[in-house]
Amino acid sequence: MLTPQIVSDSVRRALAEDAPWGDLTVELTIPQEAQLDVVLAAREPGVFAGGPLVVEAFRQVDTEISVNELVAEGHVFGAGEALARISGPARGILTAERVALNFSQRMSGIATLTSQFVAEVAGTRARIADTRKTTPGLRALEKHAVRAGGGSNHRFGLSDAIMVKDNHLAALGAMDGAAITAALRGLRERAGHTVSIIVEVDRIEQLEPVLAAGVTGVLLDNFSVDELVEGVRIVAGGAICEASGGVTLESVGAIARTGVDVIAVGKLTHGATALDLGLDAIS
Repeated sequence: MLTPQIVSDSVRRALAEDAPWGDLTVELTIPQEAQLDVVLAAREPGVFAGGPLVVEAFRQVDTEISVNELVAEGHVFGAGEALARISGPARGILTAERVALNFSQRMSGIATLTSQFVAEVAGTRARIADTRKTTPGLRALEKHAVRAGGGSNHRFGLSDAIMVKDNHLAALGAMDGAAITAALRGLRERAGHTVSIIVEVDRIEQLEPVLAAGVTGVLLDNFSVDELVEGVRIVAGGAICEASGGVTLESVGAIARTGVDVIAVGKLTHGATALDLGLDAIS
């Protein structure tokens, strides 16, 4: 998902935003020949993500800059740990610094939060998955960070799979019983047997009509824990069973113990706080 092209394009846009006509401070204060040696340091514990963006940010500014001892994606670190060492022309390092930090702080924050959700469901069958609630233009980066934190990716976008939600059914006039089954069977015929069809269900009584259409999975939206238990019983392994809606660190363990296969957590990307990382000069 995090292809070289995506990495390159993301960094290029960020640098163009931050220094569209160069770095005025650096150009007027730092000698051309000055060299600098810094470490990417953790101010707090977490899970690392964004290494390819860090490397690319410095590379695009000055190919003479070297990034060494970079920890792996998904590396669990403590406060004060060195995550990479950057050496080379001071002008380039200072110009690329904020862009490199912005990417690594944001992505490490997502990876760290994801790892906390994953830890809460340990010992259950449930997988923690992201959603499409991502920062526009940064979806590939944020979904990569979820995987670095031990989570799973839901569909990348609307083109990946069919997900029928309540508003789709409302637009079709198919909200209950036989109308739901008929609408979904017609969809299955048009889509073909190789395409996954996931259907959002917000009431228990919708489950049987949806399952009768032979869908790939059901998304139990904003169900209580007791309702999830009943939903899992009705599905009985006949489809992938996913829970979503307002999932928190406090509630995710109980949700996982209901027996669902997947728990979708929008908070992984839209609610993560950037981790505190910094560049410290080596004297």
